[in-house]
Amino acid sequence: MSGPLLPFPPGCIEAAFVRRVKRFSVETRGPEGAAVWAHTNNSGSMLGLLRPGAPTLLSPAPGAARKLKWTLETIDLHGIRVGVNTLTPNRLLRAAHLAGRLAATRGYTSLRPEAVVGESRLDARLDGPAGTLYVEAKNVTLVEDGVAAFPDAPTTRGQKHMRELMALAAQGVRVALFCLVQRADGACFGPADYVDPDYAALFWQAVDAGVEIWAHRGVVTTQGIDLGPPLPLAPR
Repeated sequence: MSGPLLPFPPGCIEAAFVRRVKRFSVETRGPEGAAVWAHTNNSGSMLGLLRPGAPTLLSPAPGAARKLKWTLETIDLHGIRVGVNTLTPNRLLRAAHLAGRLAATRGYTSLRPEAVVGESRLDARLDGPAGTLYVEAKNVTLVEDGVAAFPDAPTTRGQKHMRELMALAAQGVRVALFCLVQRADGACFGPADYVDPDYAALFWQAVDAGVEIWAHRGVVTTQGIDLGPPLPLAPR
């Protein structure tokens, strides 16, 4: 049996969450009880996840020069492993496309990351016989009453991306929002209007304007992250 599309690097360790300091660092307790500090690239609130004692998975930093030698990859919530690394959706989008695992990107022969559009950068531009496709990828870690939702904190950047996608759609360009739900308890996906009502309004405007929503479950294990099944949109 093959492994996940995005395997974790060798040398990962399990640790217990203690606290988040500022925005990009967390304190954990390692296997021997000593403090282990890790970098988190998740600028959201990680609403509901940061519980003292929660099991975490840390991966070793790729470069020896980095101040924090570990990266926060997952955190457990009531036995559910949640992927919190916000680089994962972009990486999984590319890996799934190259592996032919994402039906929506078949017919495109090239994928260019960080595509400049207006004053923004969207996560991917795909080109090929099928034309041009722009994709913005989001990491989803919030679930309420079985509904996976984004964002977990107000996001002016996310609002800007939705406007960029709608502007492209108005020009007849194919555009999509790839939402990777990195936890197993979300049965469907929708915007978190109780967190950012402005983003939620733009989300539904984008749907009406022709922006495709690709919500997929991410299969999160101690070995890595794999692409799971698509999730339906929640009712408005």
